[in-house]
Amino acid sequence: MSALVAEASQSTGVRNGDASCTFAEIEECDFSKLPEKPRALHIERNRSFDERSLIELSNPLSPRLHFRNMENLRIVDHLESVHSPGRRSGLHTPNSQYGFEPHPIVTEAWEALRRSLVYFRGQAVGTIAALDHSEEVLNYNQVFVRDFVPSALAFLMNGEPEVVKNFLLKTLRLQSWEKTIDRFKLGEGVMPASFKVLHDPVRNYETLIADFGESAIGRVAPVDSGFWWIILLRAYTKSTGDTSLAERPECQGGMRLILSLCLSEGFDTFPTLLCADGCSMIDRRMGVYGYPIEIQALFFMALRCALLLLKQDDEGKEFVERIVKRLHALSYHMRSYFWLDFQQLNDIYRYKTEEYSHTAVNKFNVIPDSLPDWVFDFMPNRGGYFIGNVSPAKMDVRWFCLGNCVAILSSLATPEQSAAIMDLIEARWEELVGEMPLKISYPAIESHEWRIVTGCDPKNTRWSYHNGGSWPVLLWLLTAACIKTGRPQIARRALELAESRLPKDNWPEYYDGKLGRFIGKQARKFQTWSIAGYLVAKMMLEDPSHLGMISLEEDKQMKPLIRRSASWTC
Repeated sequence: MSALVAEASQSTGVRNGDASCTFAEIEECDFSKLPEKPRALHIERNRSFDERSLIELSNPLSPRLHFRNMENLRIVDHLESVHSPGRRSGLHTPNSQYGFEPHPIVTEAWEALRRSLVYFRGQAVGTIAALDHSEEVLNYNQVFVRDFVPSALAFLMNGEPEVVKNFLLKTLRLQSWEKTIDRFKLGEGVMPASFKVLHDPVRNYETLIADFGESAIGRVAPVDSGFWWIILLRAYTKSTGDTSLAERPECQGGMRLILSLCLSEGFDTFPTLLCADGCSMIDRRMGVYGYPIEIQALFFMALRCALLLLKQDDEGKEFVERIVKRLHALSYHMRSYFWLDFQQLNDIYRYKTEEYSHTAVNKFNVIPDSLPDWVFDFMPNRGGYFIGNVSPAKMDVRWFCLGNCVAILSSLATPEQSAAIMDLIEARWEELVGEMPLKISYPAIESHEWRIVTGCDPKNTRWSYHNGGSWPVLLWLLTAACIKTGRPQIARRALELAESRLPKDNWPEYYDGKLGRFIGKQARKFQTWSIAGYLVAKMMLEDPSHLGMISLEEDKQMKPLIRRSASWTC
């Protein structure tokens, strides 16, 4: 473990206390006109003031924010860059514009995040999944591509891009390895699910070992890793203004390999990407085989990011043409067939079956009686969401958080659909948020259905883990979606819930129960992406210009082909 984890920084903090605009002004802000690059803010720690001031400073969007406690605030006259005492760490401490002390929770979170750093030959290359020494290690001591994304965003928002750059280059190097599982060769474009650093004490030499699915539980290759890699490369470029990394031949080649793999032609009649159960964040069997919303939303976002990053050379132009065609088809398909609101639900309820020819309304031959009873009570009059999956004769109408949030951030969702998703979250707050943000999926499957769908998976019992568990990491995605749709008060409410539990519970991986009241029965403590997800949400609420790293505005050339509550007959 010592070869994997850096020494903890003793001086950490975060920006806070941004009172540059009122709650009402933020509500009216046009978030499409945010600055190209967020401002750099700095703060020092170890300056105390009363608890009420801490709460108010941690909540810059609250109308309660005022300056009557200013006499308790000690303005820092001279700001210094505080460095980790670790011999290999050049990472500095996050700071605040006004020099106020950070919220104690934020300080604790930054210290924990820095303890999770992994070094390879003297360079920080990522963060391990969890630092819980009380549980069996398994692969929680590895750097996961998807897990590192919120950590990377936290470092980028704090003006520390080097670890992100190192991570992007090291995973790119691993992509080039020959990948064979049980004598079967994987596609060249597959990115690893995770990697670890092995230290040879005799030779004093370090090597990287990657897992492309050959060691994973279930032996499923990660489809989402390549998408997250492209999305993170764009976030790095947007944050730093440095285009040289993306323009490197190896980065251009890595993107083309990923795109070749997912744009390949086959027998599929849909523009969505066919994939196996367990290939994404929901990495165990949960009945999402086929065209899960999470993969389709990430696919769409990665394609749009690649359009911005690919060079317009001979090879690049060919990919650009293929991407544009796929994006148009994918956006039409997703907005038409994956969207569900009250009107759509009513239309499906009245579907006729066994329709033939191009005039068919029920194109996938969905039997109305297959719709579960819960969805009729769950669907509010105002609101809607992208359902979990659509394939011949089957619609998975479960709610999946990550896919819906990424749909908003990538502008796969139209502005009307984005607003409807926010309406749904507000209308179904108890079900989707409860006492700990945020349900990864809803509702839980149980009894006979649980036995069939999960294969009697003891970890995915009802309201636990992927089966209706609550995952704090999703807070950053919700916050970004809320800011983009002009609804930051929703994120603020969720953040306050998280702050009331996460630190005293030691930053668990997930929570159990209908309301998320209980720490997950097998949840690791000090889960890095729970920590980083909180920090990213906090920093985005304090400085909404950070949203530009992870959000794409609507492409005007891809005009919405349907309206909210429109019939599926379009």
